[in-house]
Order: sequence, then structure tokens, then C-alpha cells
Amino acid sequence: MPGRYGGQERRHGGGRPERRGGPGGGGGRRDEPEIRGRRDDARLAEELRRMDGSSYGRYKSLTGDWSFPDFTLTVDRVQSDPFAPPSRVSVRIPADVAELPDSAWHSPVRRRATADYLVRRAYRELKGARLRIDAGGQEVLDRAACQIRDGEVLLRLGIEMPGHGRRIDGRTAERELCERLPDMVDALRWPALDAAEAAAFADTVEDTCALRDRLPDLGLVAFVADGSVLPRRSGVSDLPMQGSAVPFRSPESMRVSVSLPHAGEVSGLGIAEGITLIVGGGFHGKSTLLHALERGVYDHVPGDGRELVVSRADAVKIRAEEGRQVERTDIGAFVRNLPTGADTSDFSTENASGSTSQAANIAEALEAGSTALLIDEDTTATNLMIRDARMQRLVHGDREPLTPFVDLVRPLRRDHGVSTVLVMGGSGDYFDVADQVVMLDGYRPYDVTDRARELAAERTDADFAAPAARVIDPRSVDATARGRSRIKRRDMDVLTFGENEIDVRNLAQLVDSGQIIGVGLAMRLLAEGGLLGDDRTLAEALDALEERLEGDGVTALGRGYAGDYVLPRRYEIAAALNRLRSLRVLRSQ
Repeated sequence: MPGRYGGQERRHGGGRPERRGGPGGGGGRRDEPEIRGRRDDARLAEELRRMDGSSYGRYKSLTGDWSFPDFTLTVDRVQSDPFAPPSRVSVRIPADVAELPDSAWHSPVRRRATADYLVRRAYRELKGARLRIDAGGQEVLDRAACQIRDGEVLLRLGIEMPGHGRRIDGRTAERELCERLPDMVDALRWPALDAAEAAAFADTVEDTCALRDRLPDLGLVAFVADGSVLPRRSGVSDLPMQGSAVPFRSPESMRVSVSLPHAGEVSGLGIAEGITLIVGGGFHGKSTLLHALERGVYDHVPGDGRELVVSRADAVKIRAEEGRQVERTDIGAFVRNLPTGADTSDFSTENASGSTSQAANIAEALEAGSTALLIDEDTTATNLMIRDARMQRLVHGDREPLTPFVDLVRPLRRDHGVSTVLVMGGSGDYFDVADQVVMLDGYRPYDVTDRARELAAERTDADFAAPAARVIDPRSVDATARGRSRIKRRDMDVLTFGENEIDVRNLAQLVDSGQIIGVGLAMRLLAEGGLLGDDRTLAEALDALEERLEGDGVTALGRGYAGDYVLPRRYEIAAALNRLRSLRVLRSQ
């Protein structure tokens, strides 16, 4: 929750550390020749005062580095007019100024957590300012907005350069850059923070990651800690519900205990590998539980309620997506003998149906490496999920090209090690194939596996052949438009990539607007970085991308991009790539 964390309030007036010169620093005004010969904080203040009332384009002369007593300000890009996208600046705080203890950044997990903590504190300090920083929402993600390297802190911010119409408002600009910005830096120094709260923040994230890493050894797909708060405040708020929320309590027969580095012994519902069915009446919490599992691939801030709700890192939400493009995807396990004669092992369409889009989504998730599928019947194609006995008698198998998922979910697990968690409210056919059944009643889970097995019938499963691997033509993944790289987003719905617009609204595990830009940057790196093409399959290209990101993290994506972006998962990168209408596949193998 932006602004919620950040420690003690900074005292104003006499409580702010004194600076060694420059505006507000107590150092007095420097001689005019000295000011003109240097690019420091005093020179910047003088320049902004001189610009007051000038043409807006004069702001561009600020581009470059400005030395402040305790940090370096870099003006990376200046907007062309007051109505253009905000200008971009970065702030580099040396390690000896930031004074972060080694314990705050000695591991990748704690480094990411501390950076997230700092960016939320910066967001809080900048309330009411023209300066803006990307602090995100409830998830703790690897953001370009704040990076820590060997104790040094790098911040990336936006600023709407102030003006009166198309004339420079130099006095306001001076206040923002020479007063508000240094105040923010002061507030981010470790001695100014609540060190215990900052450490607890990182401890929470470290516990979450440790729990997620333990899942395979425990034979689990997901874990929901007792006491978790799963419902959200509203349909437009990801904050935890207050007051009436029912704390999660696992059924004793499914309860698992795990020892974590900081929280100690924690108990909760362990969702075992295999096929798990979540059932119950309407409005009793089935979809709420699945939604929490979708977000369980990410870490959450303390107080979110889902800190210890974790899923395998490769869990992917699957849904039908009528109208999407499909490019040479192997959906033969689900669809055969189409009346059109189309080859479903190498299937393409500009306008997929509900069933073919869902089949493609499953095949593409498996191709990207997912071993855990999350499915809610409310967002699926019914005819791909089930086909009851009476319908089979009416429409014989030789006239029905679809093999329902209920016939494939067991061989998918048995032959390929893929687990599935399904929310089902309208069909008992999945009782026949489920390994465990959880019933939600008033947001409380109950183990009804034995009763479901009593109701189950014997059935014959189909075979599930692994989808063919595809080699992508890198020339079809072009981020340029009119000779320039063009990557931007429209809300959480559309990624503009070169000349194409990619509909990403149905990618449920894109939870932050910065991830959408990150996906576009990752696609560009795949194509321009030589990772696609040759004999490298898409899965191998994604492996190579992850190796390249291993060292530099999210910043490896941002070449030439000055805005905010967040590191995405490989599964959302692959999903967006598969929805790129210019995408071409060289061959399948």
C-alpha cells in the first residue's frame, strides 16, 4: 500500500539535517563566477530562477548531472511542453550517505524488499509534490524506480515541470528540485528510518520467499496460512477487507506446518500436487480463494493479509479469451478433426473461439514451463471443460472435435507432472478425477474429499501429448514504429508494441501497470538481443532471457527507456508475445 510504510515522520524546522551549502543548506550564497562554472545545487537553483518566465523549451538545458552535497541528480529527459509525458530524473545516493546496513541488501530477496520499502517511503515524502515515484500496490516487485547496488541507492522519478501556460515557472521548479528532492533524500537515509520496521518488512518478504521455495519439497502447489485475510475491500481496491472479513482457518485433515526463518512455525492449508477441486455455493469464497492463489506467485507487503498465501512461482491462471490471435500453436490434445480440416497441431487463427483460445492458453503456458494451472469455471469455455453423458449420446464422438479438459486433467498430471486447481460450482464430473476436494462454506474451507469420492464414477481418460515447441521469427517481434522504439501502455488493458496493440486485459497475473511496460521491454530484448530465432525454441529463449536478467535484474530491460517499469514473469512475457498479431513462427519441433 503506497505510503503506508516508511518509519518515523521527519521533524520539520530544526529537525532536518543541515546541508553543506546550496538552497536551504545553511551554506550561504556562493559568488556568481563560482555558480556559473559548476553544475551543482546552487547553480541549478540559480538557473531555475533565471528561467522564470522564459519559453518552456529552455528547460531542456537542464539535461545532465547536477551535484548536490549528498547525492547526484541526473535530468534524463525533459518534456517538450507542459502537456507532454512528465520529465524523468534519477537520484544516486552514495552508500556512505544512505548508510544502509549490509543486512538490508546482502541477498537478492532482502535487496528487493528494502528497495520496495524505500520507494514507498519516498512516495510518502513526495505527497503533494510535482515529483512522482512508482511505488506500486500491495505486491513487492523488482521496480526500476528503486535499485540498490553495493549499498548505493538509485531512484528514478517523474516530474511535471511547472509552467504558466507555455512559460517556465522557475520558482516552483526550484522548490521541487532544490528543496523537496533533498528533503526526500534526507528521509531515505537509514538513520532517519524506523530501522525495526524496515527490517520487519524485509523479514516478511524473506519468509514468503522461503515458504514458496519449500513448496516442491513439501509436495505442495500452494499454501494458505491460518489467519490470512483473503477478501479485498472492494472490486476496485486490493486492500484487505476490514471488520467483517473471516480469517482463514485450514481444515485439520489438510493442515500443514512449516518452519520459517523469522515467523517460526506457521500452519495452514497445504494444497497438494495433483488435481484440487474447490467447490461451494455462490458467494461463499471459492473465487476469492483462487484469486489469492493467483496473486500468491508474488510477495505482499506486511498487513496485506496474504503475506503467507503462496503459490508455486510457475502457477498460471487459465481462462477462455474469445477473439484473441493464435499463431501456430499445438492444441491437438484438445481439438481434432475440425470441419474446416485445419491442422490443430499447428493451429492459427485471427479470431479464436472460447474453446480454442482456452486450449491455446493451456498449451502456451505449458510451453513456457508452467507446472501448475489455476482455473475458475466462471471464466472458461464450458464445452471445453465438460461434456456430460446425455450430450455425448446426442452428439457422437466422431462429430465432436473437442476433448473436454475433464478427460485430460489426469493424464496431464500423470504424464507431464502438471497440477491443476479448479474452482467448480456447477458440475460434479470433476469429482471423478480430483485428488482432493475443498468446500468453501461462509469463507471457511472444509475437506470433503471422501464424500466426493463416494459420488464419483469410474471414467476413461484420454491421452495428453505435450504441445509442440515453437521457434519464433525475431523479425516479427518489432518494437519500432516510424524508426523509433515504441513501448507504452493504456491503463491495464493494452500494451502498445511498435505498430501493434496487444490486448492484455485477460492476463490476470499482471497486477501492476509497470509490469506491462516490463513485458514490452522484455519482448524487445528477446528480439533485439538475439534470443529468438535460429534453433532456439520459445522456452529456450525465455530461459536465456532469465539468465541475462539474473545479474542486473529489472534494469537490464530498460535500455533507452526513461519511464517506470517492473520485472515481469516469463509466463506473462510469453502470453503477451503470443497475443502479438505480427508474431510469426518459423517452425515447430
